[in-house]
Amino acid sequence: MCEVLSPGLAVSVLKAIFQEVHVQSLLQLDRHTVYSIITNFMGTREEELKGLGADFTFGFIQVMDGEKDPRNLLVAFQIVRDLIAKNYALGPFVEELFEVTSCYFPIDFTPPPNDPHGIQREDLILSLRAVLASTPQFAEFLLPLLIEKMDSDLQSAKLDSLQTLTACCAIYGQKELQEFLPSLWSSLRREVFQTASEKVEAECLAALHALSACLSCSVLSCDTEDLLDSFLSSILQDCRHHLCEPDMKLVWPSAKLLQAAAGASLRAYHCVTSSVLPLLLEQYTKHPQSSQRRTILEMLLGFLELQQKWGHVEEDESTLLSLQAPGCSVVFSALTDPSVQLQLVGIRALTVLGSLQALVPGFLSPSDLELVVDHLIRLALHEEDSQSSEAAMEAAGSLAPLYPKVFSGHMVPRLEEELQSEREEESSCDHRSLRQRCLQALAAVSTHTSIVRETVPVLLQHLRKVQKGSEAGNAQDMVSVCQSLHRVALQCQQDVDSCWYYHQTVVPCLLAMAVQAAMQESTHPLLGKALLEEEVLAAMVPVISAATTHLSPELAAQSVSHVVPLFLDGEVSFLPQNSFPCSFQPFEDGECLEAQRRLVALLMAFVCSLPRNVAIPQQERLLRELLALSCSCNCPFTATTAAKCFAGLVNKHPAGQQLDEILQLAVNRMELSLAEGPHRTQGLTLLLWMTKALVLRYHPLSSRLTDKLLGLLGDTELGPAVADGFSLLMAESPDVLHKGCHADVRIMFRQRFFTDNVPKLVQGFHGAGPDVKANYLKGLSHVLNHLPKPVLVTELPTLLSLLLEALSCSDRVVQLSTLSCLQPLLLEAPQIMSLHVDTLVTKFLSLTSSPTMAVRIAALRCAHALTSLPTTVLLPYKARVIRALAKPLDDKKRLVRKEAVAARGEWFLLGSPGR
Repeated sequence: MCEVLSPGLAVSVLKAIFQEVHVQSLLQLDRHTVYSIITNFMGTREEELKGLGADFTFGFIQVMDGEKDPRNLLVAFQIVRDLIAKNYALGPFVEELFEVTSCYFPIDFTPPPNDPHGIQREDLILSLRAVLASTPQFAEFLLPLLIEKMDSDLQSAKLDSLQTLTACCAIYGQKELQEFLPSLWSSLRREVFQTASEKVEAECLAALHALSACLSCSVLSCDTEDLLDSFLSSILQDCRHHLCEPDMKLVWPSAKLLQAAAGASLRAYHCVTSSVLPLLLEQYTKHPQSSQRRTILEMLLGFLELQQKWGHVEEDESTLLSLQAPGCSVVFSALTDPSVQLQLVGIRALTVLGSLQALVPGFLSPSDLELVVDHLIRLALHEEDSQSSEAAMEAAGSLAPLYPKVFSGHMVPRLEEELQSEREEESSCDHRSLRQRCLQALAAVSTHTSIVRETVPVLLQHLRKVQKGSEAGNAQDMVSVCQSLHRVALQCQQDVDSCWYYHQTVVPCLLAMAVQAAMQESTHPLLGKALLEEEVLAAMVPVISAATTHLSPELAAQSVSHVVPLFLDGEVSFLPQNSFPCSFQPFEDGECLEAQRRLVALLMAFVCSLPRNVAIPQQERLLRELLALSCSCNCPFTATTAAKCFAGLVNKHPAGQQLDEILQLAVNRMELSLAEGPHRTQGLTLLLWMTKALVLRYHPLSSRLTDKLLGLLGDTELGPAVADGFSLLMAESPDVLHKGCHADVRIMFRQRFFTDNVPKLVQGFHGAGPDVKANYLKGLSHVLNHLPKPVLVTELPTLLSLLLEALSCSDRVVQLSTLSCLQPLLLEAPQIMSLHVDTLVTKFLSLTSSPTMAVRIAALRCAHALTSLPTTVLLPYKARVIRALAKPLDDKKRLVRKEAVAARGEWFLLGSPGR
């Protein structure tokens, strides 16, 4: 409509509205129409409206004056923003325009319940703030208003004022702020010194930072005073002396204020730190107590961390170098202090000092760096407190990329020496603890390519040494080495060169050691046995997996061409030290080859972690061998890993005839195993992992396999294991079939599984005999426990009766799974749950006496969550619950007592004023 009006008509329409219509006497909808007309004309007839000059601004002020409806205010605030942003003439009406909008500040609006318009208080606050902070012309009126509201008793008014001040600083300059700086600083200082609210304190610090940044960025003429210096001088004058009193309550507020001002610009940082840092270094030496030193060092650390914001600036070098000697002295002193808390701060400070090398080359001398490494080694290996030890290792990992030569030349050899030493004076327990820390430190420091090339051979050499040993704890020592190797693998993943070096060094070595151990097991049962234990092989799996997942397709194809023939054809030529006493035939029959078959776990770790676009040689043959092994092997560990490996390959296999044939073969073999005989458990394991592999990729056969599982819930022998298998289907698998190892995982597969199968589970429950009903309940509880809670809430009315029945089941796993499912539902769907409050209270209180600790804890958490239901529903049960919860207060387990105290406290407060 606006586009077809003749030139001049828009002005005529607006003049008529301004002169003839008393807009605020109209209904809300009509007022909204007037605002819409003005908005449309401003968008299409801007030049004509600007021809009215300040009369247009004055006319709009009359239209808006007195508006109260939030729907109209949002449009009116937008019009004001456009007036200013598009440079409409304000003329002498700047103050009037400010008054007509600022009268709404701070916004005090609570939307009515079930408001169809959806306007929130925050929408009005942000819209008004955009108006007030849109022009420096409002400054002389707005800043006094903000100072007044900062002194208000209402926290919302304080927060709104501070946030508006921060927004204004983005467009203000020295001229606008000059008159009000003392008052603004006074209000900000008082709030930070006195407030008990963290929100108010944070907004005050943000506003001070914005003021300092604004003053730092202002363009000055040659005869203009630099307000930044005088402003920072006021802050230093009011705060600096508090830093000399580390025991007093104003020390931290003062430090935060100084840091907020200093962090705004490099100029502000120099002005503040040139005064503060020497003072803090002096105070550290004056105060001998560890608690005081910790406070001072934490403040010092805060200022040093700000330095990293600015990067390398040549002018900084002299300032930083003057602090180098006293700074290092203070930090090294903290590292040798008996106080663990002071040590921890010292380690953080050491990391920051080390990082200053990037800003000022040569900041730490070679002797300082050696001392740093000595301190880190001492703390990592010999400090009794584990916190300091772990922090030292993390610090070494942070500093190693900055000083790779120092760490590879000093720290790695020292750790290797400690690892190889045999100390007779130490107990075996202490020596094992020291070895454990050495292994962790070697992994932690492996954060640079050159260091990885030093540490990986040390770790592998130690693994060989442990394998040849005959100590009772060999298996645990091997697990520790594997855990360190796994950490190194994760740290190498983002660097292509490190990743490939790690892979081609570690994977063949682990395979060679495992093959050697398996062959020795066949001929000399006592040698190398620890390496074949389940926990050691399970620890090797994530090492090989992490070393493989991030390989490029080309390098992965190169590696797979060696590994798969090793398992299928016994091709050992690529392995180091490959002179083995007999051939490697893990897929051949024979009891003497049982140890070799266990190594299928390592094959699984490798092939199931390959990218999907990497072709696996002899894949069909490999799948058939894995299928046969999973169904016929008597060792549960081997059968399970073969089934997992088969499932991982099937999940990634391209769709087509080859996949259909291998799946049909697997189904036939599995059904044969499940029918009768000694291998029913192996058949079930294969069925579960195959089902998971196909459910994840939405394969059509998955529904048939799931129906097979549902039918087996009624099997008296396999039913309980099938019910537990539903947890496997829904949960994230740590080693195969997850996105990290490139598995084909479709979005919302859990929701789809729920929709397709829960009705069948419910139907099966109602039709089942009393001896197998628990299986259906257990399966249902596992599915619901892994379902996203928003989906579960929508289905709650139809399933709640079954969940309540599951609480009566004697199976502890069913109880625990159901309680875990119900606890969040009590918080998210209180209205539905309150309909069953009598049953819930009875069941939860009964389970607080369960013989299983985990069930008692879960039941108490549910009793605690009950207090989120409507108070009127709960009050009749209050006395009964409080009496019943007195018993678990004396439970023999501390964790149970802790939950009982929390739950009983909430029930005591139920119905009290203010809740």
